[in-house]
Amino acid sequence: MPGLRERKKQQTREQIADTARRLFVERGFDQVTVAEVAREADVSEKTVFNYFPTKEDLFYWRLEEFEEELLGAIREREPGESFLAAFGRFVLQQRGMLAADDPDTIEYLAGITRLISESPALLAREAQVFDRYTSSLASLMAAETGAREDDVEPWVAANALMGVHRALVDYSRRRILAGARNPGLSRSVRAQGKRALSLLEEGLGRYGA
Repeated sequence: MPGLRERKKQQTREQIADTARRLFVERGFDQVTVAEVAREADVSEKTVFNYFPTKEDLFYWRLEEFEEELLGAIREREPGESFLAAFGRFVLQQRGMLAADDPDTIEYLAGITRLISESPALLAREAQVFDRYTSSLASLMAAETGAREDDVEPWVAANALMGVHRALVDYSRRRILAGARNPGLSRSVRAQGKRALSLLEEGLGRYGA
């Protein structure tokens, strides 16, 4: 168990992030300043930046946990299991708000989706995060296969797998903005994921020929 000081720091971090997200959803990301988040969370602006180096990190801070879960799924795959199979099991698992079935959470997800879609700053930061995921995944694959430093296979494979994830994120957003909600939404996302993974499994040799 973490100590009292670490628990308090985590509570402060979550309080600031939750406050920021609420303000962002209510008013839009670009219309809310870090100073306003600090006042609303009853902390100093310096404290906010101590926990979150950039304003975008206030919104995306939990993506670090997602990255560790993704890499963990690859590291802890069963003996004889491929990278693709482990990644597929991970990416098809419904989690977070996308798996919710209560109306309040579903509508909150819709608000978050609109917020991201309308903010160039958040979309740009998200692209940076996905690029980092891809680099981390490629490095892990290279290490586990003993690839040479100049071998492109781990990089190609990581980009293909992360391409599935990015495509499903984009698909989910388009469907949500078009009015789709659970349970139909999660079913359609899972179906699209299976199709994408099947395409990678079969190979691209005849795709588009």
